[in-house]
Amino acid sequence: MCGAVAMSNPDVLRVANCSGFYGDKLSAALDMVEGGPIDVLTGDYLAELTMTILYNQKQQRGGNAGYVGTFLKQLREVIVPCMDKGIKIVSNAGGLNPAGMAQDVEAILSELGVTARVAYIDGDDLVDRMDDLQAAGEPFTNMDRGTALRDSGNPVVTSNAYLGAWGIKAALDAGADIVICPRVTDAAVVIGPAAWKFNWQRDDFDALAGALTAGHIIECGCQACGGNYSFFQEVPSFRNVGYPIAEIESDGSFTVTKHPGTGGLVSVGTVTAQLLYEISTPAYLNPDVIAHFDSLNIEQVGDDRVRVSGVRGSNPPPTHKVCINTEAGYKTGAEILLTGLDIEAKAEIFLDTFFASLGGREQFDRVETQLIRTDSPQAVQNEEAQASLRIHVHSKDPNKVGRMFSAKMIELALANYPGFSSRSGTGAGSPVIAYWPALVDSRHIVERVHVGSEVIEVLPTSQLDFDEIYYQQTPVALPAVPTGEMKQLPLGRLYGTRSGDKGGCANVGVWAKTASAYVYMAQFLTVEKLKELMPDVAAYEIDRYEMPNLKAMNFYIRGILGEGVSANNRLDGQAKSMGEYLRSRTIEVPAQLAAEAGL
Repeated sequence: MCGAVAMSNPDVLRVANCSGFYGDKLSAALDMVEGGPIDVLTGDYLAELTMTILYNQKQQRGGNAGYVGTFLKQLREVIVPCMDKGIKIVSNAGGLNPAGMAQDVEAILSELGVTARVAYIDGDDLVDRMDDLQAAGEPFTNMDRGTALRDSGNPVVTSNAYLGAWGIKAALDAGADIVICPRVTDAAVVIGPAAWKFNWQRDDFDALAGALTAGHIIECGCQACGGNYSFFQEVPSFRNVGYPIAEIESDGSFTVTKHPGTGGLVSVGTVTAQLLYEISTPAYLNPDVIAHFDSLNIEQVGDDRVRVSGVRGSNPPPTHKVCINTEAGYKTGAEILLTGLDIEAKAEIFLDTFFASLGGREQFDRVETQLIRTDSPQAVQNEEAQASLRIHVHSKDPNKVGRMFSAKMIELALANYPGFSSRSGTGAGSPVIAYWPALVDSRHIVERVHVGSEVIEVLPTSQLDFDEIYYQQTPVALPAVPTGEMKQLPLGRLYGTRSGDKGGCANVGVWAKTASAYVYMAQFLTVEKLKELMPDVAAYEIDRYEMPNLKAMNFYIRGILGEGVSANNRLDGQAKSMGEYLRSRTIEVPAQLAAEAGL
């Protein structure tokens, strides 16, 4: 059995993504294969947090661990229909061990009696080269903090460069049916098949930028199809929400859609929201090309069909981003409840007594306390009268965040503020893995493609001496800023948002449905106004970017997530809810805009 069936439409490549994260719906792979015609099945399983999870698995299990095991379950279900229909499979589930995953994929094929050509890619893992690279002048400066890696004092546990798409293209050119990738960029699993299908060259930057944009939109699965969508009331049904398909054309233009009969929604709004997800500047960097999101056109062309065209591309940067994870000591924490009157005084008494019993705050490397005022003076049940006090401590010494921390807190249960109660107990300190985003000169990176006994080496585009392609933003015609009588309403009644984490930083993208609502937003929603609406971000440096072609802006909040999701102590350590927080804030808008929105 082999994949020799021709693609259903020679002018379009249908790329379907069945996974947005490690833990996504297992049946989605088979649903995508059986739900309608597709040419390539992709899955995105890796995030900075996932690399930490895979590292821990490798430490605990050894052997062939370090890859996303659930992908093998999906492969068992889809490999026969994929080979019958000529569907290529490209996934980054190889994680920290693509060779091991390829070996286990071969075993499954043998067991099922399926003939398919398997390729895997490596060259991303730099962990054994870190000392040599630093000696050669690579400081691995933290992109969020400006600190060299050597100055952190933290041992490195994983270090993986974000590879590009040309290794994937080389594998497909060599006849691979299944391509197992390591830490490639999220969009690479889309760019590579598109470059293979249309035989794009390294400097076809506009076409490549289109595929990069398509990959960015579909990489997070259902989010492009109505999942986590601000205007969720517009989504007909959240039952069996469809997964996204990008129908890519030879010039890089593409249409986002989903299989018929599935729930969810594909609209200009859902696609715009996903374009704003986890970005900083409108120039979206990738080792293959820079896509300029402030250049593209987006339009609804049918039910659940949104076409994106005109994406401009320019030369990729001379560096690769590197996902480094380091050991940063240990942490523990607890949450206690404070009820009724004098909440702040109760919190102060408890903190003073508790830390005095431990020998003082100064013995810890880091102490974080947060009083969350969820208490209501008009409470109609006990829980509504409660606030919570969250306490977290970090130390390089595991003994300082272990049993003693727990014991001293328990001792105060009958000896401190009235109404002592807790929501979560304390336990032994857990290891902290701190994310360290950095750059490395691309001359140190070589992708290696393994197909059978052949090894193909692929150099980064930035090392091939192409002429520089410059991009100039095209001005967008916009109406005058609305004026007149003003009206108060929640920001989210007029504007959608999408937020997320970028290592130790967070982004909040905001978009309008109409040009007049956008021009008003662009005038009033300054960085200063954002800090006024969201006081807990006021201490952080914030960058603001305008994208009038999308009727959108993006705010990049530096440092708010500390050392990344696995190390920070926020209730929402990935900033997924931050956009909805902003939408709940009351603002003044021209009554004309409210009337246009039916408010």
